[in-house]
Amino acid sequence: MAQALLPDDTDEAADAADVNAAIGGFLRDLAFVQTSPQKAFGYKRAARAVLSLDRSFADLLTSDGSLPRVAGIGPASSRVIREVLESGASATVERAVAESGRANEIQRRRAWRRHFLSHAAVRRILDNRPADELLAEYRGDLQMHSEWSDGQPTLDEIVNASLARGYRYAAVTDHSHGLRIAGGMSMAEAMAQHQTIDALNARRPAFRLLKGIEANIAADGSLDLSDEDARCFEVVLAAPHSKLRAADDQTDRVLRAIRHPSVHILAHPRGRIANTRAGVQANWGVVFEEAAARRVAIEIDGDPARQDLDYTMARQARDAGCLFAIDSDAHTTSQLDYTDIAIAHARLAQIPADRVVNCWPLDRLLDWLSRRCR
Repeated sequence: MAQALLPDDTDEAADAADVNAAIGGFLRDLAFVQTSPQKAFGYKRAARAVLSLDRSFADLLTSDGSLPRVAGIGPASSRVIREVLESGASATVERAVAESGRANEIQRRRAWRRHFLSHAAVRRILDNRPADELLAEYRGDLQMHSEWSDGQPTLDEIVNASLARGYRYAAVTDHSHGLRIAGGMSMAEAMAQHQTIDALNARRPAFRLLKGIEANIAADGSLDLSDEDARCFEVVLAAPHSKLRAADDQTDRVLRAIRHPSVHILAHPRGRIANTRAGVQANWGVVFEEAAARRVAIEIDGDPARQDLDYTMARQARDAGCLFAIDSDAHTTSQLDYTDIAIAHARLAQIPADRVVNCWPLDRLLDWLSRRCR
């Protein structure tokens, strides 16, 4: 199977080149059609193990062509891996799918996982260009969550982890009050958080923690923040968290959110999740044109389950003239590594560093944030 993942590949070729993503997908298919919860768990565990490998399975074969030992992968999963490496498909999985009577569901799930990158693919994309401007110029993550909503780290821990990565700034963007399932902050809690951020910034003058919020986009496109409340934040992300499985066109919903004067970033625009849902259906060409005109940044979210926008849609947004935010959507400090996934998608989409707001010096970023709201 092909091993290159290059920006000028066709989308289909780039997907096919990601061997570990293909193997992980087939193992997830096999898990989905199991009647035994124990077997389903085993195949899901094997899929996770494959998707998290640093190197392609094709590169890990021993000199005699044997598969390496990998924790979480047993004989049944190894058979599927061998089939995919030899032919690009798995007769074992296809037979199980046909016998399950759930072939239509499986086809939907396969569509939902298109253009997701495995960890090995991300490493290969980034390692092929060690001097890439996106890596060299990246200055700070603009979407992460703390203990103030549904994240684990304290603000101190976020600052320390950001400094350890060489960041000059970062934004903590806990959920707004409308998303109660994610522990959304009340405005009183947000004001208390801001006091803590001010104290942190006073102690660390070489680093700036920005006061952000992830506002929820309602079904009608409105935000769960009043205009007055939105102006209390330095960085406002707007993101959809509902109607993510609906088949109807939601272009007007997304456009209304983009047109809100306080919104800086359209975060994980579709709200897709691998193998689970396609996310918001919209005329994205129209959305990207509006975002470009209003200088609202489109996010590439690096969460492995989201990868939203993927490189194919990021390319569309690039051609429309959009700005971008490349973020981890981290809920733990270890998840700050998710920025690598987002940068890999941006690399495949050939997005120049100057169009990525996270690559800007702090003064330029602050100027854009303030001008966006005038």
